[in-house]
Amino acid sequence: MTTSRTRVTLLDVAHGALTMTPDIPHVAKHLPSLLLRRSGRAMSIGSVFEGLAERHPQRPFVVADEGRLTYAEANERVNRLAWVLKDAGVRHGDVVGLMSHNSIDMLLVMLATVKLGAVSGLLNYNQQGDVLAHSLGVLDARVIVAEPSLLEAVTTCLAGEGSANTAPSSDTGRHADVVGLDELVAQATNAPTAAAQNPPECAQVRGSDKAYYIFTSGTTGMPKASIMSHHRWLQSYSGLGGLGVRLREGDTLYCCLPLYHNNAVTVALGAVLNGGACFAIARKFSVSNFWDDVIRFDATSFVYIGELCRYLLGQPQRDVDRAHRIRVIVGNGLRTDIWAEFQERFGIARIAEFYGASECNIAFINAYNISETAGTCPLPHKVVAYDPETGGAVRDGNGRLRQVKVGEAGLLLAKVTKAQPFDGYTDDDATEKKLLRDGFKDGDCWFITGDLVRRQGLNHVAFVDRLGDTFRWKGENVATTEVEAALERLPFVEDCVVYGVEVPGCDGRAGMAAVVLREGEPFDAMAAVALNERLPKYAVPLFVREVDSLEHTSTFKSRKVELRDAGFAGVGDDRVWVLMRDGYVPFYGSYPEDVAAARQP
Repeated sequence: MTTSRTRVTLLDVAHGALTMTPDIPHVAKHLPSLLLRRSGRAMSIGSVFEGLAERHPQRPFVVADEGRLTYAEANERVNRLAWVLKDAGVRHGDVVGLMSHNSIDMLLVMLATVKLGAVSGLLNYNQQGDVLAHSLGVLDARVIVAEPSLLEAVTTCLAGEGSANTAPSSDTGRHADVVGLDELVAQATNAPTAAAQNPPECAQVRGSDKAYYIFTSGTTGMPKASIMSHHRWLQSYSGLGGLGVRLREGDTLYCCLPLYHNNAVTVALGAVLNGGACFAIARKFSVSNFWDDVIRFDATSFVYIGELCRYLLGQPQRDVDRAHRIRVIVGNGLRTDIWAEFQERFGIARIAEFYGASECNIAFINAYNISETAGTCPLPHKVVAYDPETGGAVRDGNGRLRQVKVGEAGLLLAKVTKAQPFDGYTDDDATEKKLLRDGFKDGDCWFITGDLVRRQGLNHVAFVDRLGDTFRWKGENVATTEVEAALERLPFVEDCVVYGVEVPGCDGRAGMAAVVLREGEPFDAMAAVALNERLPKYAVPLFVREVDSLEHTSTFKSRKVELRDAGFAGVGDDRVWVLMRDGYVPFYGSYPEDVAAARQP
């Protein structure tokens, strides 16, 4: 499929290096630790935080609507919370489940848990019923801490299993204590004076120890809990934080993403601690209040997910669009079609786009301020030929993989080594399914990202699509993200998702889009003309379904599985348009046969 490609040249990189010249000492400090750090050593998130509190006690660490704390004040509260958790029986390797909207107290409980060498199980506060019961069972927690407004969801989910304040363990038969976040904080406040001291357990935590369980977003099936070790968190701290974002004293990073998400708890918090900066926490994302919050907290940076940027760009222009001090933003999924417009409108000097995933053992970071790239990664990886029907890597006659050429798209694999381990999931079978062995030589092992990326040269890549979303039509690979980008440029489209559907008698899958129309705007049947100008003919959707709304996860990922399963037949009362040679017309019963017989596109 024809795509927008960014050709990364040595000149580009040289220019990018010049733009980061003031940060060279910062980069030089963290590059060796990224490459040489080993997981068996005694090192942890908690020890990094304690060190900052000792060296810079009066620096602001966190600010939110409920107040602000310096590093020293926050560290003391964290220690008190750790004392309460320890008193409740939490020990090294135990799990503390945490279910709360963003708040300072939630952040401090997370830090208290990992200081003890325990695991913070970060529950999605949108979960309920069977999904929440599944997640609680996966955690096998010693203690579950819930925001008061969410306690009922936990106890209701567990009704009939033990008392109202206990939750059943999945394997051990042990029951977890369930406690309100406010109650835990009150106990910590009233703890003895000695509780304010750093817990001795923190110095014993090793990089290989588990720090967090981070659940997948659940776009299909039950969520899986990916494991985040201290080692991998510290790799992000050095790589994304030290090499990419490069915050400094006096910086404030604004975070409105949920703290149970990896972009918040690893990328954003890691960047803050790497620079000894301040963390500004919003309870949740508000498109209308976003820039007002950024200005109110005097933020110089923020963390994003691509859809967040699209929502901001879709708002009417206001004076506050540039009345801020934002210097650098970090995140992933910023689409190439809006990159320049977003950067120009809001006056963002540097976009540190990255590629990564909660379970992935490597990450790419746009360290050189090059447009439309997910950046570079110094750790071993390959971009290999793949089968678009299965999404799997293709082996040659000798059973080996083939790396694609620069400019081509392929499946991204990350090498698994002792220095670059794959932490996996709590489910061993799910972990093994993500590994590919003997790819280039006997005994090697690779993590299968499931993502299609384009090699740009100089170890740079650009994200193309999820392989589960990419489909093949008329012998060509269609990336849903690029079709969605073209649809969203149509003036009557408010939101959309694209997916492939089976057409009887045809190979592959035909493109279908579900679109939400802007208020008061009808569907324009001549939209095919504009789409043909922006996309190859084989990528223009054959079917367009009008829907009232689209369901997204709490981190803006589209839930398209149900739409894909419904195809063009199970649409209920929704209106469906089909592509003809001169535009779109309402669906008619024999259209699939016409497509199969090549009487229509």
